[in-house]
Amino acid sequence: MPVKPAHPPVALIVGAGDATGGAIARRFAREGYTVCATRRSRDKLQPLLDRIQGEGGTALGYGSDARKEEEVVALVEQIETNVGAIEVLAFNIGANAPSSILDETARRYFKIWEMACLGGFLNGREVARRMVARPGDGHKGTILFTGATASLRGSANFAAFAGAKHALRALAQSMARELGPRGIHVAHVIVDGAIDTAFIRDNFPERYALKDRDGILNPDHIADSYWMLHRQPRDAWTHELDLRPWLEKF
Repeated sequence: MPVKPAHPPVALIVGAGDATGGAIARRFAREGYTVCATRRSRDKLQPLLDRIQGEGGTALGYGSDARKEEEVVALVEQIETNVGAIEVLAFNIGANAPSSILDETARRYFKIWEMACLGGFLNGREVARRMVARPGDGHKGTILFTGATASLRGSANFAAFAGAKHALRALAQSMARELGPRGIHVAHVIVDGAIDTAFIRDNFPERYALKDRDGILNPDHIADSYWMLHRQPRDAWTHELDLRPWLEKF
């Protein structure tokens, strides 16, 4: 397990949205981590920051475009210099935008890949560079990537999203094989099912009605698994974990 440093450890949550990303940020904040949360617009982070601070946690917000290399490099440098060493990175950008392959445009296909995969590469690379440089031969950090049903199969009307999520999964596998022996735990979490979000509530009311039967994923319970992965002893690291409601077909 990671050794708790003298100063509060830092968790960087890229894509700290209103559901899963925010829940992950709150989970680590409850454990005493200084949470550095990012979205493209910092203003959208304020409710999450206020909630964490209201619950007694410490959270800082950053406006950062995960697709832009110069912004990612500057973000990691700023956190490492002014806040502390990043012990955990959770990359949680979604980019789920269905479209018929007949209507899909090259521009949107590329943008979805940038958001769901390139951003994971840029953030993972920059944080890993810092982690491998830490002294000692113990657990030097954890990098967690959020996957989806599309990580495993490409469904009709989800060609762009599935291609990007397949690529992110391959990235996670390659990073795990390279960085595991260097003390960095890389894991890929497949979230296979509808999540309790306003989007599901407003667009899929029949699915959302299953909430009363524990039939959709609770973001807080997803976040519990991220915390569990980070706390695993390195003699029993999980690389890939899939989470789905008991009613979900797979």
